Amino acid sequence: MDSRISARALTSALGGWRGSGPAYEALADGVRLLCLDNRLAPSTALPAERELAATLGLSRTTVAAAYRSLRESGHIESLRGSGSVTLPLRRSSPAVQDRDGAAIDLQQASPAAWPGLPGIIAEVAQDAPALVARIGYDVVGDSALRAAIAEHYDARGLPTSPEQILVTTGAQSAIHLIASVLLGRADRVMLETPTYPHAADAFRRAGARLIGVPVDSVSGWDLERAAQSFARALPTLAYLMPDFHNPTGRTMTPGEVSAFVTAAQSAGTLLVLDETTAQLDIDREAGPAPFPDDERILRVASLGKTVWGGLRVGWVRAAPDLVRRLASGRPVNDLGTPEIEQAIALRLVPRLDEIARQRGDLLRAGRDALSAALRRTLPEWEVPDVNGGVSLWVGLGEPLSTPLVMNARARGLALSAGSRFAVEGGHDRRLRVPFTAPPATLERAVEVLHAAWADVRGGRTSPVREEFATVV
Repeated sequence: MDSRISARALTSALGGWRGSGPAYEALADGVRLLCLDNRLAPSTALPAERELAATLGLSRTTVAAAYRSLRESGHIESLRGSGSVTLPLRRSSPAVQDRDGAAIDLQQASPAAWPGLPGIIAEVAQDAPALVARIGYDVVGDSALRAAIAEHYDARGLPTSPEQILVTTGAQSAIHLIASVLLGRADRVMLETPTYPHAADAFRRAGARLIGVPVDSVSGWDLERAAQSFARALPTLAYLMPDFHNPTGRTMTPGEVSAFVTAAQSAGTLLVLDETTAQLDIDREAGPAPFPDDERILRVASLGKTVWGGLRVGWVRAAPDLVRRLASGRPVNDLGTPEIEQAIALRLVPRLDEIARQRGDLLRAGRDALSAALRRTLPEWEVPDVNGGVSLWVGLGEPLSTPLVMNARARGLALSAGSRFAVEGGHDRRLRVPFTAPPATLERAVEVLHAAWADVRGGRTSPVREEFATVV
């Protein structure tokens, strides 16, 4: 048996699982969603029925019925004397398809690859003999690429030397490295809520205690809560996405930047700024409010959102002594970023402004199509106005995000429930809907959401057979 999850941890992960239908089926759907999101890995032992019932405030009969439903759907197996264990997802089952014959996956909020990328890859392939002549192991990064990234920051008005750059295998790798090197067990980490869930996962894996500060598409960051958290908790590190925040799309104002910088300095907190979405500008009138060039600020970025998610190149910009600390701790996880991908990145970084303009045009088409379709088809939902980024943080008006996502999945539309982005539970009245897909695909996705919403409002977590047949 690989792992075990406690009743308390499972309750926290489930978030607002309760719908308007039978409690046992809503609970089963919540566990299914955790399995589909890979938040419950295969071979994870679930809590005993009595223990989970006590923690959730349910009868043991309700939990037993939920486990029975999970066994029938092939998500868990129960063995006498061993309890219930999650099973690997059955890949052989045919995916439900949309009316054009393809499932719609909006879990990954990344646009299609930049059209010029294949040509760049072809150029790099011609230099393969020179690339393979290198040793291939370098935990800091190619010197030419580090210089190019430093020049990119120079152009933004942030003077940078190559010694301040560490090249990583994507932004997620950078966040994991920061967490493993700079945090000790039980250190406190402040994050926005909602937040990028894989960052929260990385800090939890390092043993950190997470503190959530609310952020909203309309009102921005809760500065009063942030000030209290800095003063009382004295977090070791604060992770922020200040520019086109994922999932809300919000960008910090000068006042919000100043408040976080001042509070972090008073608390002695390192600020980690995730800038992976910073260049995904669609139509804002002014640039982002700049954070100062401070030795206690680390900046994380990558080419994943701007160029292609399959190009695993990211970096950290930090003070040279912090770069050296991160580099010394890196061999525990990996021995460097692949040379070929660094060579591709070297040709891309000087063109990031040009690439960003193309991405802005692509994202504008998706945002406008999605916003219009949602407002037309689901007028009771709250659809925010955003000037960039990758998604809309939609308000449902009711805590039905989990059953809605489950119903939509059964219809061939993959999304992540609002609770996936929570630090301490909640956000079950919200749904992240990325606008990175083509407009026609997004419009079909809204049709599926409309049908799924009718189901969950009527207390049904699974599509009615006759209605489902009209969607495929």
